[in-house]
Amino acid sequence: MSDEILDLVSTDDVVIGQLPRSQVYAQKLSNFRVVNAFVINDQGQLWIPRRTKTKRIFPLCLDASMGGHVESGETYEQAFKRELYEELGLDANSIVCEMIGRLNPHEHGTSAFMQVYIIRLNQVDAYNTQDFCEYFWLSPQECIEKLNSGDVGKGDLLKMIRQLFI
Repeated sequence: MSDEILDLVSTDDVVIGQLPRSQVYAQKLSNFRVVNAFVINDQGQLWIPRRTKTKRIFPLCLDASMGGHVESGETYEQAFKRELYEELGLDANSIVCEMIGRLNPHEHGTSAFMQVYIIRLNQVDAYNTQDFCEYFWLSPQECIEKLNSGDVGKGDLLKMIRQLFI
């Protein structure tokens, strides 16, 4: 596995340096960038996958429909398009998607600076089975209830749902 280089950012999300991902996590930094997205169907349900047991962080946890790091020199939009294809097999130019929020550690308590997108689809056919082992269609409230009932979610999942959908 490669140790990608991530941009470090100021409190205003301006690039101030770079570090390998492993060092960012070892130092427990939160001044780096990520993208996340939620697939939402016509019934208002979110496509919530479970990460595989081989994931480096948060194995077997529920997650946003798609997520990943913004690599050094990349924009949020470029990272979104790359991750969308890698994790869900989708081309951003051929689906309905939009950025719905920007969250950060200082205002929202998230683990990183993030842009969150919404993707309007009724099915997800080509998700990467090396990333996800199962999935659920859940309303935002049902997802919160599942997490509150003991199922484990990736660190920012609950924060994103509460901030953007409740």
